[in-house]
Amino acid sequence: MLRAVIFDLDGTLTDTDPIHFLVFQQMLDERGVGIDAITYRSKISGRTNRAILQDFFPAFTDAEIQQFSEEKEARFRELAKTQLEPMPGLMALLDWIEQQELKKAVVTNAPRLNAEFMLAGLGLAERFEFVILGEDLPRAKPDPLPYKTAIDRLILQPNEALVFEDSPSGIRAAVAAGIPTVGVASSHDPMMLAELGIKLAIKDFTDGRLQQLGLMV
Repeated sequence: MLRAVIFDLDGTLTDTDPIHFLVFQQMLDERGVGIDAITYRSKISGRTNRAILQDFFPAFTDAEIQQFSEEKEARFRELAKTQLEPMPGLMALLDWIEQQELKKAVVTNAPRLNAEFMLAGLGLAERFEFVILGEDLPRAKPDPLPYKTAIDRLILQPNEALVFEDSPSGIRAAVAAGIPTVGVASSHDPMMLAELGIKLAIKDFTDGRLQQLGLMV
C-alpha cells in the first residue's frame, strides 16, 4: 500500500540540468578541461561536487574543492533566478498526493543553499514534510543511505513508498534502498534508465502511465 512519495530535486521537480551543464562547461573550460553533453550526463549529472571534482582534478585540496563548489553554485543560482519552472504535471501530482493524505519528502545531492533556493523559487518550500540532503550524511547518492534515511524518518517500509528520480546515481541509490522507483527522463535516455531497475520511465508527470502505479487515478 502506497503511503509516501519521495522526490529527487534537480531534474525531477524542475529541469535544471541545462543550467548546471552550462555552468560546469564554463568553469571547467576556464581550467583547461572541455566537456560535452555526453560527458556531463555520464560523469557529472546527479553526483556531488566533491565526487565530480575528485575525478576531474585529483590533486585538488579540500579548500580548492570548496572554493570551486561555492563559485559554481553561486553562478547556477544567478542563472536559475529567471528560469526555474516546475516539471510539467508536478503541481497536479502534489495536489493529488495531499488529497490522498500521503507523506512526501525530497532527497537530494544538491547543496543546502541550492535546495532551499530551488524549493523557494518553485513555491514548494512548505509542501514537503522534510528534505534529506546528501551533504548532511556520511554518504550521498549513489549510496542508498539518503533514501534509507528518508524511509526511517517516514517510519515506513521501503515498499510503502515510491521514488521519482532522474539521474542514474539517484536511481541506483533508490533501487538499492529497496524502494520502487520511477525514472524521470528529463536528461537521460529512458531505455538506459530502464536498465537500472525502475518500474517505469516517464518524460514528466503528465504521463498517463502513472495510473498503472495507482497515482492520480
